[in-house]
Amino acid sequence: MLKVLILVGLVGAVVAEHAFSSQHIHKHDGHHETVHHGHGDKHHHDYYTHPKYEFEYKVEDHHTKDHKSQHETRDGDAVKGYYALHEPDGSERHVHYHGDKHSGFHADVKHSTHHIYHHHH
Repeated sequence: MLKVLILVGLVGAVVAEHAFSSQHIHKHDGHHETVHHGHGDKHHHDYYTHPKYEFEYKVEDHHTKDHKSQHETRDGDAVKGYYALHEPDGSERHVHYHGDKHSGFHADVKHSTHHIYHHHH
C-alpha cells in the first residue's frame, strides 16, 4: 500500500505543470517478530513487523484548479488521517477518517461552498 501512495504523490507532481507539489513519507521500521503457523508435522515460519508510518502530500495547480492534500498515520491496526480536495463545482470536500480492527472504518465528510459575488456598476 505504501508504494502505491508514493506513486500517487509522484504522478501528481509530474502531471501538474506550473504547480506546487510536495510529499513526505516516514516509515518506522520496527523489529521483526517470528510468527509460527501450522499444525502437526507441517510448520511454517513467517516474520511480522509492526506496521507504522506517516505520510502527507499536497498539490496546488492554479492552471488546472487541482488542489488537494492528504495526511495519514498508521500504528499497527489503527489508521487515521485527513484529506481535502476542490470539487469541479467549486466546493471543497474535507474528510477526517480513522479505523481499526475493533471499531472498523469511520469518516466525517464535510463540504464547503465558496460563494462568488459579482458587483455590477
